[in-house]
Amino acid sequence: MTGDRPTVPPVRLPSDAELAREALSAPLLARAVRLARWAGPGTRVGAGGELVDEQLPEAAEVLGLSEAEGEAYASEAWRVAVDTGLVAVEDGDDRDDGEGGAPDEGEDDTTAARVTAGDQLGLIASGSPQDVLSLWLDALDVVFADATAPVLDDLAAAIGEDGEIDFESLDWDPESEAEFLEGVLGNLYLLTVADGGGIGAVGGASGPGPVPLPVLAASMIVPDDMGEPTDDILEQVSEAMMRLDDQFRLLEPVGLVSYVPVDEALMEEDAGGADASLPVDDEDVARYGMVRLTQLGLYGIRSRMLEAGVDAPAVGDLADKDAHALLDGVARFPELSARAETEQWLARRAPAEAAEELLAAARGTDPGAPLRRLHCQQALSLVGAEAEPAVRGVLADAELGGLARVWLAELGARDVPPPPESMIFWLAIDTIAAQLDAEGEPEELQELVEGLVGRHSGFFDAAWRVEHPATAEVLEAMGRLHRDRAVSKDARKAAFKARSRA
Repeated sequence: MTGDRPTVPPVRLPSDAELAREALSAPLLARAVRLARWAGPGTRVGAGGELVDEQLPEAAEVLGLSEAEGEAYASEAWRVAVDTGLVAVEDGDDRDDGEGGAPDEGEDDTTAARVTAGDQLGLIASGSPQDVLSLWLDALDVVFADATAPVLDDLAAAIGEDGEIDFESLDWDPESEAEFLEGVLGNLYLLTVADGGGIGAVGGASGPGPVPLPVLAASMIVPDDMGEPTDDILEQVSEAMMRLDDQFRLLEPVGLVSYVPVDEALMEEDAGGADASLPVDDEDVARYGMVRLTQLGLYGIRSRMLEAGVDAPAVGDLADKDAHALLDGVARFPELSARAETEQWLARRAPAEAAEELLAAARGTDPGAPLRRLHCQQALSLVGAEAEPAVRGVLADAELGGLARVWLAELGARDVPPPPESMIFWLAIDTIAAQLDAEGEPEELQELVEGLVGRHSGFFDAAWRVEHPATAEVLEAMGRLHRDRAVSKDARKAAFKARSRA
């Protein structure tokens, strides 16, 4: 049997070109690009490269926003433009009056920095989709840092009389803040890709539904083995939800998520001393915030997972691999993902050649071989009748002959020779070994075992003699699965004989 499965199911993503278009249309990056194209040598910035207050109204106008809301958006977009390299700010000496003197009284102590187009700006028009996505990931890093920064009210309260920030009084741990948000986004990713067999809907038309904010907060705080949450746990969940509400409001403009914020009235109720509790019906849940990863968000979180060393596969990863890698790879995929991956692999090969490769890769006595043969049979069904010559070529093969007969029968082919009895029992052991590897011991496998034993009198007398590496293990599992105690006992005896013979 194969080892442990990765915990992250595969995701199906649009093409890089589609994702790049989505990245360029994300409001925050689009604003950053517009400001980068507007900026020039006359743009005045502060010591940290930020736009001075006097420049913000013009920047807001460039973005087509009213002065009231636009200045905040312009300031945020400018910082993204600078931090991602869309704008270059070269430090200079303190700005003077043009003749070497100090700034006039009342003027801002800004810098004489030179503002020019950054190296990354050209990628917007002439870069590859991968270049654009790399730029977007940089923008995501900037926003993620903002989302895990201290709350502004707390930051203001921590400023001492000397104007310096007392970070110790903030009760803020940047590493734990980042770890918590990464965990939340990771859980949101898992909930998204697990919906619909691990395939995110391409195009965004019918993707997985939004996840309630209480569910995400609880997934990080409520212990798995806890029954009814305590008041302390509920209070922690409530606090986390409010923090996540702020964070998702920041993450939405960069295109990571689609977010329906927490109902403002709830905050007023909480301020009035309402009891902490989790919402209990659909209407309550909607008021507590709903979040969904976009296709771009799936790409972004997967990229961060891969960078952190997490195995986060995507459908299409195996399309250029050989048949052995395909069959081993899809063994860990949910059914819909496995089919989608196999279809992409087949699309790049001639049917007859693909069938021969698949059959050759299905051979073997290693622990993963039974599941490879099962997925080989499923892949051959996608090839269709053009695989028949290759399948007929393995009818005499001890490992593939049974599979070939089953496939030909399902195809409706004629002149299929009946299998010898030894092949029937070998195929039965191989099939159950594959199912055990794929699904553990579900009810469907129990029905398969009971049906198989019921159709073959004296099944275990013949089964323990089968020359298959998994014979003893399969017979032990049959003993656990069969509900008839007498049959279970026969299965265990047969497993003992098989193990003794081996």
